[in-house]
Amino acid sequence: MRKILIPTDFSENAMNAIRYALELFKYEESEFFIIHAFADEVYDQSTSLTRELFDEVKKIMQEKSNEGLQKIFENVKAISPNPRHTYKMISVFGTLIDKANDFVDEENIDIVVMGTKGKTDDRKLTFGSNTLQVLKYVKCPVLAIPEGCFYSSPKNILFPTDYMLPYKRRELKLIRTMSKSFRSTINFLYITTFKKLSIRQEDNKAFLKDCLPDIELSFHVKEADNITTAINSFLVKNRIDLLVMINSRHTYLENILYQSTIDRIGLYIKIPFLTIQNLQR
Repeated sequence: MRKILIPTDFSENAMNAIRYALELFKYEESEFFIIHAFADEVYDQSTSLTRELFDEVKKIMQEKSNEGLQKIFENVKAISPNPRHTYKMISVFGTLIDKANDFVDEENIDIVVMGTKGKTDDRKLTFGSNTLQVLKYVKCPVLAIPEGCFYSSPKNILFPTDYMLPYKRRELKLIRTMSKSFRSTINFLYITTFKKLSIRQEDNKAFLKDCLPDIELSFHVKEADNITTAINSFLVKNRIDLLVMINSRHTYLENILYQSTIDRIGLYIKIPFLTIQNLQR
């Protein structure tokens, strides 16, 4: 059974991510954990409160959280009365990152699905602050669903790589199972100013082929200095349904995720964005 964790702040973006996940995994036996972590909402209102009033605010927020999750549960059952799916609604007092990581470990979560933006919905930003934190720090694959993105089968997957990273089979397992389910093509994109691969790169490329023997693979080389521009160009020209990137030390994704200026870089993603963690655990 696949286990899916979906954080919510009760925004439309969060509900859209839930709808997307229901469609993506509709043919699989799946357990959905929909979580609302409300500590920040309590602390934001309690800077000058006494302990007694703080506890009262916490109790009120807990009740609102439970009510919101119950509404989501009712919506989910109406949208997708799928006998393959079960649901757990979780209201917790804590930070999203801490509680998400706790559930990833305790429940052996396969994937986190969430919207790219929450209630603030700043249209100048590609990712909201919560999404960025989850992409950086939650020790699990994360699928981010952009605002207004409607479900379509991920037939065409883009996987940019420089072939320098020694991937592990467990990190590629999710991509392999998804690709088999939807008969997808995985497009590996190597962006470079040097066409010739080193021996290390050749070995890592061969390992990818070995790990994905029953998947249609397509290998591309793009000569470019700007990685972001090259990725955006490929996305547009090739009708990509899903972008996959590895978050590891000294990679392009780590570079943009750990910069406060990520949204000035220009990776304005309009399709689902899957990050796979290769960071030390």
